[in-house]
Amino acid sequence: MADDLKKTALHDMHVDLGAKMVPFAGYAMPVQYPMGVMKEHLHTRDAVGLFDVGHMGQVFLVADDKTFATAAKALEALVPASITDLEPGQQRYTQFLNEEGGILDDLMVSRINMPGHDHMIYLVVNAGCKDADYAHLQAHMPDNVAVNVKDDTLSLVALQGPKAVEIIARLNPDIAKLIFMTHGEFELQLPDGGIYAHVSRSGYTGEDGVEISAHHDHMKRLVGHLLTQDGVAPIGLGARDSLRLEAGLCLYGHDIDTTTSPIEAGLIWSVQKHRRSGEGYMGAARVANDLKVKTRRLVGLKPEGRAPAREHTEIQDLDGQTIGEVTSGGFGPSVGGPVAMGYVDVPHNKTGTTVNLIVRGKPMPATVSKLPFVPNRYFRGE
Repeated sequence: MADDLKKTALHDMHVDLGAKMVPFAGYAMPVQYPMGVMKEHLHTRDAVGLFDVGHMGQVFLVADDKTFATAAKALEALVPASITDLEPGQQRYTQFLNEEGGILDDLMVSRINMPGHDHMIYLVVNAGCKDADYAHLQAHMPDNVAVNVKDDTLSLVALQGPKAVEIIARLNPDIAKLIFMTHGEFELQLPDGGIYAHVSRSGYTGEDGVEISAHHDHMKRLVGHLLTQDGVAPIGLGARDSLRLEAGLCLYGHDIDTTTSPIEAGLIWSVQKHRRSGEGYMGAARVANDLKVKTRRLVGLKPEGRAPAREHTEIQDLDGQTIGEVTSGGFGPSVGGPVAMGYVDVPHNKTGTTVNLIVRGKPMPATVSKLPFVPNRYFRGE
């Protein structure tokens, strides 16, 4: 392990638990634990998986006039999602776009719900992009909006699975009242004293669950307690990747990057209707154009047989013409077979279309499939 790799606040815990540590986005991160990737994946689907995502970036936008409207308007110039209509406690998925409408990163945007602080905007960005994201924000935020990076003080974990909320709600029953893509600030009653944490009902596995942000020292205590609870197991990056792939969720640098637009990537749902006109934010013209001119789209792919199709696998039509490329692929433990995502030319993106994946020089039949591969189980209310 290279000495220059950064470490999350939970690094020593991973080592003590027997994790295999690998370099990822400049950090030493656990790719798997002794349970193994397959069992970790299935355990998350059946019970509760605990993921250290402390390598992600956490940053606050705060306007000098202490109003949400000022900060939200400034952020809206950089993302296709509507921000100014966020209510306190709401969270929204969006993307930073460049001038050409390519995706610089995808991120979560939240309006803080704490009394006296609901003018603050909280962003969570990808680890591999966060330094560039911070520079992008600093370059484009007006002088009256501060960019406050909190990576030196805040940790982030995800608790995912059908029993995740039941587990965390033991520390504060009000957490169970959250629905998908809402959040709040909560005091968590640990056996050795309470801590304060930001808790959102969200995640990147397709399962119900929460993401929790807290001070580094408080997070160590929280995770130490959570791992004593029945059904909670630590989960590494390997299973995190297979879980998000089955859930049809894009991974930056693979399924989305500066060459792709939100529309091509099937993320039109994240662009509110009044933001699709072709103006109002960086890259808006590309978004509007891609709604009209349909060249390629991200699709799910189910290969026949057992051999997985990995990233960069060529996709051909039945006449042998190249029509696209796989961007993510592997074995889906919950599906019980290989699954993949990739871009194909329109009209080959229709569900049920048969294509060939060129694996080790040989065509392997696959079917264009709807995403996700397994039903999402987000909690949207009774």
